[in-house]
Amino acid sequence: MKETILEGGYCNSLTAYERLITREVKVGDLIIGGNHPIRIQSMTTTDTMNTLATVEQSIRMIDAGCELVRITAPSLNDAKNLANIRDELKKRGYSVPLIADIHFTPNAAEAAARIVEKVRVNPGNYADKKKFETIDYSDASYVEELDRIRERFVPLVKICKEYGTAMRIGTNHGSLSDRIMSRYGDTPLGMVESALEFLRICEDENYYNIVLSMKASNPQVMVQAYRLLISKMQDAGMNYPLHLGVTEAGEGEDGRIKSAAGIGTLLEDGIGDTIRVSLTEDPEFEIPVAKALVDRYSNRKPKSKEIPSIDVASKLNIESNLELSYSPFEYQRRKSSDVANFGGHEVPRVIADLSQLENISPASLYACGYQYVVDADKWNISDQACDYIFTGDKLTDFDIPGTLGVIVNHKSWDESRIRNYPLYSFNEFNSSAKKSKTLNFVSLSIDSLFGNEANEIKNFPATTVLVFETGNEHGMAEQRRMFIELNRCKISLPVIIRRTYTSENIDDVSLFASTDNGALFLDGFGDGILISAPSITARKQINSTAFVILQASRTRISKTEYISCPSCGRTLFDLQETTAKIRSRTDHLKGIKIGIMGCIVNGPGEMADADYGYVGTGVGKITLYKGKEVVSRNIDSENAVDQLIDLIRENGDWVERKS
Repeated sequence: MKETILEGGYCNSLTAYERLITREVKVGDLIIGGNHPIRIQSMTTTDTMNTLATVEQSIRMIDAGCELVRITAPSLNDAKNLANIRDELKKRGYSVPLIADIHFTPNAAEAAARIVEKVRVNPGNYADKKKFETIDYSDASYVEELDRIRERFVPLVKICKEYGTAMRIGTNHGSLSDRIMSRYGDTPLGMVESALEFLRICEDENYYNIVLSMKASNPQVMVQAYRLLISKMQDAGMNYPLHLGVTEAGEGEDGRIKSAAGIGTLLEDGIGDTIRVSLTEDPEFEIPVAKALVDRYSNRKPKSKEIPSIDVASKLNIESNLELSYSPFEYQRRKSSDVANFGGHEVPRVIADLSQLENISPASLYACGYQYVVDADKWNISDQACDYIFTGDKLTDFDIPGTLGVIVNHKSWDESRIRNYPLYSFNEFNSSAKKSKTLNFVSLSIDSLFGNEANEIKNFPATTVLVFETGNEHGMAEQRRMFIELNRCKISLPVIIRRTYTSENIDDVSLFASTDNGALFLDGFGDGILISAPSITARKQINSTAFVILQASRTRISKTEYISCPSCGRTLFDLQETTAKIRSRTDHLKGIKIGIMGCIVNGPGEMADADYGYVGTGVGKITLYKGKEVVSRNIDSENAVDQLIDLIRENGDWVERKS
């Protein structure tokens, strides 16, 4: 790793795209790290003892673009069968490296390390224990525990070294051991130290063919843990490559957006050497999502150090080595003043862009969460109803819902209209005598924050909300730089983050918006979100994307959240079918988090901050949790969803679905 100080303590530059260069790790014929491409991987969901099914699924993954295939090996027999899987794949002309996924079974890991190109071990489960016990360790007793772990772990390290097998030391937030939890708490620091303890053992044995990961179902925790790991490695003179992923991300839109927010935040800062998008879907469907996230950076090249911000006018000469007014290792929302329902303690507001519509009618608001019922002459408002609409130069000619505001370009603004507010450019706002008495929006680009303009913004009236815009290829970093400048100038006005996307592909827009906006909200920036996509007609999906980004960043909760694992050979029930069944009955429970785990490996710990848990504990058997506490064990699976609903009712969290 570079001897120079990392900006923010974790990346090469906060203003320019520059890849964090790590050491090279050889996995078979594939190299991870260094200047090599960001590698894409996934994991099979078949029974590892079913050789043909695992081979067929692996081929589907590889044909979709998967560069490394991970296969669970929960037992010694499973580990030995990896040889049959490997041989069958080679017989069919496939030589992609295989990874054995190990949790509780050192003997399986040692067997697998002689067969496949890489093994993954989870420090919280490998030679350690998790019973949710708090233990008061003295320094001496803690060292004794490390010696015990060393004794169990070193044989695997020696085998990997002998056979040239790579290793991923993969910490999961939800499976931190009692030992780590007792010493460091349920924290990103605990995640980092869990991995470093195992890493130091490897280095003591002169074994360095290692990749590290810090996965969590909460993107906020995940991002902080990776950043802290890099900082700790920098201090120790280490530079191991990083495998990125948001674990238990879920399915569909939620899983994709949560993954993009976490993984994309790190990719934006040049962090990451290999990624896996964990969806509760067939693994081949994970690959296009991962490719879309990675391919965005294939042509994003670092620029001159004199002008580190990509495509920003040279006169700005944005300095590097910034002193941050916030910590990238812990969440704290930027303090902003109260302006109407923006800023202060208000949740971030969602603004829907309807400016591309030829006409705006009550029907136009359906995509924004509002449905006008003609017979009853009333509006039905969903949990994902936007707070404002931006209409450009168009004025509405109907009575808008009472919870909605309208933002109009100031030249077309009619101050006599109820809940209508003007949007100005910086120069327009300074020169206009006509302003709202309650709420004004001012659009700013980065050049408006440097020089005398910042002093003028300081004197803007207390009715002002800023709208940050950017046309920069590396727009997240530019807008982050704008927030840093606001803090430096002690400007506390609320800020709406606006991003405009020209793509006609709704999936790309959703992923990229989740990366760009999610990265800022995860660092505590932003009081509102406005996604503009002129070529996209699926405005309902754009509106939903905005809300899910806020939910993924834990800044505004608008729906039920499902923490569901992506399935693997350990899974004891059909995760996709069960998740869909639970979702169909609970997706109206706003703010409730439900963990759906296929086995005990991905059980109470992996559910992290879930309110309720549904965990496979045997064939056809389910155990239910309230938080991390077991409520009912070994329930027949045909009755388990009903009993989950009953459990939610008993704890006062159930509400009836609106008709």
